[in-house]
Amino acid sequence: MIAARKKILFLAAALDEGGAQRVYSILLRHLDRNSFEPHLGLLQAQGAYLADLPKDVTVHNLNSSRIRYSLPRIVKLIRKLGPHAVMSTMLPANLALILSKPFLPRGTRLLIREAAMPGRLLSDHMAHPRFWKSVYRHLYKRVDRIICLSNAMASEMVELFKVPSEKVVRIYNPLDEKRVRELGEQGGNPYSGPGPHLVSAGRLSREKGFDVLLAALPFVMERFPQAELVVLGEGHLRKDLTEQAARLHVADNVRFLGFQPNPWPYFRHADLFVLASRHEGMPNALLEALALGTPVLATDCPGGIREIQSCAPEMIILVPPEDSRALAEAIISACMGRGTGEKQQRWQPDLSNFNLEHIVREYSELF
Repeated sequence: MIAARKKILFLAAALDEGGAQRVYSILLRHLDRNSFEPHLGLLQAQGAYLADLPKDVTVHNLNSSRIRYSLPRIVKLIRKLGPHAVMSTMLPANLALILSKPFLPRGTRLLIREAAMPGRLLSDHMAHPRFWKSVYRHLYKRVDRIICLSNAMASEMVELFKVPSEKVVRIYNPLDEKRVRELGEQGGNPYSGPGPHLVSAGRLSREKGFDVLLAALPFVMERFPQAELVVLGEGHLRKDLTEQAARLHVADNVRFLGFQPNPWPYFRHADLFVLASRHEGMPNALLEALALGTPVLATDCPGGIREIQSCAPEMIILVPPEDSRALAEAIISACMGRGTGEKQQRWQPDLSNFNLEHIVREYSELF
């Protein structure tokens, strides 16, 4: 007798550009259809990664712009669908799912996927972080498992929020090396001019530290007047960052290109990938740059960056966070020896900890 497939409901605010959303699209593409029937519930059915979804993924549009309005719709969907497990990611969806629990069918497994360092996230985005930390200590006890993207995040979850360690599971983000490398070869070199060519990617928000990176650029240009920085990603700080570049007189050396469906040629052909974050969960873009053989300069910020560095120590330089001068000096040092060989022949990092099949298997076992 063939066992029935288990329905799994993935819940998120939207599927717009972002690391958590990309992970969802990867999991929804690669989850074994012999064992699972995937569904996607979105508070707003919008976002760039919707186009990546296979046709057999049923998308449920909750059409709700606020958490308080979404609760009855989430409850109604789960009661109608009867999933074996529900997994949410990002703060709005996580909060909505936890608050819905008292109204859900008994036995529904609730899985919360944290996308960033939770303590830092509450400090950055909540008006009263101490209050919210106490609220989260209470709320997190209601779920079956909390998925953390790094050992650092898992430790913070246990220590800061007093979550029982048996409820916390660490699962790294999946890296689809084959797809990244194939698409990285498409379209040729997107850069021109002498460079050096720097690339950074991520949501244009405070935690990503793009303001620190821009502040470092004038020092870099003293040594490399024709240095170019390409920034990939969208976010609410785009106008502020554009104005900052103008004030620093580096606007001609910076290109804000927004969200790119295929960012990998920019990673593949860059002299250096730079990540200036204030805190991180597990940065997908950094992993993808390494897979393409591109050296990385990153801040030694709270999160999973050191765990990535342990897999590729020869490719990752770390500097203190929020130190634009140290960042500039490290960029200059890293770019001094550029052009001395083909990156893909020099760098072959062991990224097996983030192997796509391995990570999908870990999620499958959790479901």
